[in-house]
Amino acid sequence: MTVTADSHDVNGEGRALATIEVSAAGTHVRQLENAMVTLPRIKICCILSIEEAGLAVRYGASAVGLVSQMPSGPGVISDDLIAEIAATVPLPVDTFLLTSLSDADAIAHQHSVCRTSTLQLVDSVAPAELVRLRRQLPHVKLVQVIHVRGEHSIDEARSVAEYVDALLLDSGDPTLPVKELGGTGRVHDWQLSRRIRETVGRPVFLAGGLRASNIQAAIRAVDPFGLDLCSGVRHEGKLSAEKLGEFMQAVRSAA
Repeated sequence: MTVTADSHDVNGEGRALATIEVSAAGTHVRQLENAMVTLPRIKICCILSIEEAGLAVRYGASAVGLVSQMPSGPGVISDDLIAEIAATVPLPVDTFLLTSLSDADAIAHQHSVCRTSTLQLVDSVAPAELVRLRRQLPHVKLVQVIHVRGEHSIDEARSVAEYVDALLLDSGDPTLPVKELGGTGRVHDWQLSRRIRETVGRPVFLAGGLRASNIQAAIRAVDPFGLDLCSGVRHEGKLSAEKLGEFMQAVRSAA
């Protein structure tokens, strides 16, 4: 039996598409195909070093997140270190630059230094700026963060969905005097997240307080395209192989 899968592209709305050449064990092949179709992508964020990126990849991450300058929150590293780490991450694993900038020219300039495959826009970016950014970086994937704080978050998601490749639903609060743009470790209302997923017609990553103990409930509640986590797989500020293993096993058990 030969199995191949594309677990890289966030532009599609489905899960990993398996191509299977069936031998005699047809039942087992179908079970394997179903597991591949239902498992969400895993993005490990707040990566601090080449070693942490390698650990995340070894444990099956589909993407790693690299945090640039933020008004608050964990995991901030320099743009030069982001570029250094991103250059070591093997395909097909995606590299996400988390940027708090909202001007297309400034974001494009930052990307010219960091050279990631994807831009994660953690603050609100106007549709006109998203259009300009797409023109400047046509081969870079755009993921807009929506901080799920109430019914208005659904309208916010609808207003930008057509301009980006995916949405990421997080638990920050950009209205605070010092903006929270991620890394809070808080869970938000997953029912709102599910309504956003059902509405926008784009792949949706779920973030905010995810860990091994709640991930199966989160998957059942939202059925997201991908999962994004930071604090849930860290111990004393460091990426934990033990917690990564527990989380990945919990995700596999949800299939």
